[in-house]
Amino acid sequence: MTAQQPLTYDAFVELATADSAVVGLVLKGSQAHDGMITPYSDHDLYVVLADDARTGLTRFTGHRSAELDLVVVTLTEFRGAGIPDGERCALARARIVLDRLDGGIARILADRGRLDPDEAFRDSGERLDAYANSLYRSVKNHRDGHALAARLDAADSMRFLLDLLFALDRRPRPYNKYLEWELARHPLPGWDSDVLLRAVDRISATGDVTLQRHLFSLVEASAREAGHGEVLDAWGDDLDLMRPQEPDAADSPLSDLVVPPSPRPPSRP
Repeated sequence: MTAQQPLTYDAFVELATADSAVVGLVLKGSQAHDGMITPYSDHDLYVVLADDARTGLTRFTGHRSAELDLVVVTLTEFRGAGIPDGERCALARARIVLDRLDGGIARILADRGRLDPDEAFRDSGERLDAYANSLYRSVKNHRDGHALAARLDAADSMRFLLDLLFALDRRPRPYNKYLEWELARHPLPGWDSDVLLRAVDRISATGDVTLQRHLFSLVEASAREAGHGEVLDAWGDDLDLMRPQEPDAADSPLSDLVVPPSPRPPSRP
């Protein structure tokens, strides 16, 4: 294409589909998430080539424009060797445009979208410790009168919390842009997505210590059930500062975050 005729997504897909060296086309990003497309959304496309194939399409490696970004990789690279871990969440919900491997591209995406058990256990343990560390700092700074530090640490803790909860479910955490989309369609087991998101929102904005403590009580129960008691017990007596305190121990502020369902219109007789 010339500078006057930039390469479009549709034109490239037609070109790639006609090339037998291409074994897969995978669309990621906003264009692969229903309801997330805006006038500014481009097309982020993986072009997967057979390992030993020769094709002129390699000239498009690194192509970037306002409409189309291309990542050209071999099949071996797409299986994992050439894909950074940060792309796992993007590929987990990617859309298959072309699969010449009888479902092989789909199986690769499914594998990339799930952490293996050992990896998930290791990652969730690390994220749990990081979450507890930021939570402890937030609560301690609040106690000592350092309001800004308390809020900043609270916001940091929410990042680690989300990493933890997704790792416990053996899933890569989605980018922040797609967090609400993901939880609306694929809730985390044992968590009400709306309540969780509202808690994350309030804690990030205000550093609400009472809410932080009640949320931690739920996280602690989930983490211990998943086998991470040793990580928590290493905090010793400091856990007491993170847990709900009197006189607020009886009533959970999490209940305030539940939005009652909208009333249904009366049915017609």
